[in-house]
Amino acid sequence: MSNAISIAGFRRIYSTTRVETALGDLGPNGNEALKSVYEKMIRSGGERFSVKPGTMPDFEGLADELPNFREVLDDLRRQLALCLETDDPIELPPLLLLGDPGIGKTHFARRLSQLLGTGYGFVSMSSLTAGWILSGASSQWRNSRTGKVFETLVNGDFANPVFVVDEIDKTSADGQYDPLGALYSLLEPDTAAEFVDEFAEIPLDCSEIAWVATANDASRIPEPILNRFNVYEIAPPDAQAARRIAGALYREIRNAHSWGEQFPETLDDDVADRMAGVPPREMRRMLVGAFGNAKIAKRDRIAVEDLSMERKGRRQRIGF
Repeated sequence: MSNAISIAGFRRIYSTTRVETALGDLGPNGNEALKSVYEKMIRSGGERFSVKPGTMPDFEGLADELPNFREVLDDLRRQLALCLETDDPIELPPLLLLGDPGIGKTHFARRLSQLLGTGYGFVSMSSLTAGWILSGASSQWRNSRTGKVFETLVNGDFANPVFVVDEIDKTSADGQYDPLGALYSLLEPDTAAEFVDEFAEIPLDCSEIAWVATANDASRIPEPILNRFNVYEIAPPDAQAARRIAGALYREIRNAHSWGEQFPETLDDDVADRMAGVPPREMRRMLVGAFGNAKIAKRDRIAVEDLSMERKGRRQRIGF
């Protein structure tokens, strides 16, 4: 987490007056799900926190934790330097993190959200069951509902969350909806300021969302969408970087649990060396298992023999 104090203001992301009007227009026989959405919007109010760090976040610390993302972090540092000493909100261009599976792209986006002090939204395009997952679907359709963008803003606390579109290159249309169609307007600040979820039909100000997409293959992304992103090719970590990532994950897991106090603050060198050839996505699974194996063996530190180098089962895992 970032130690920087966040500066918070408020931004109106929708008009409660428009919601009240829409609720009144429904009438007594209106769609009950839509009525419930409008009532919740009125109770929550239309303003959300718009936050930014009071000082430059610890990007250097994150670069030590994820060395293969240093180029992205250097660009983010330059972007933030323009707004930290003014009243301007954070303005980050949409980022596309391009690279092999399991190298830490989704984890990086989550950590970026923590450093900036904003909320976090996530949608995996590879697991879509409906093309309208981002934008919602008309209330006239059976079993329709609001989209992920609406839910992140309206149900969350922040007007400027980091929103991750994971595996954007795995998108497949269902013949009726283009799953990426909403991004044509959401990735442009002018049109994002009046984004309309197709279920709620109330304009939302999505212009402060910080977009991060991940992909393995840029050729599978439509060119008009690709052109809206700053694209970064993320290389797999080398052995030294992989050791640092393993150490950072070890500390993160240890510090997140009360039982972690029973283990040393740093990972032993021989264990880090053994993990250096493992993709970062698998490191977390291995470390959690290793903590348990060490505990069963009544040891207060992880040893090489605690590492399970083979996957159990074949369940698909998303992100890292």
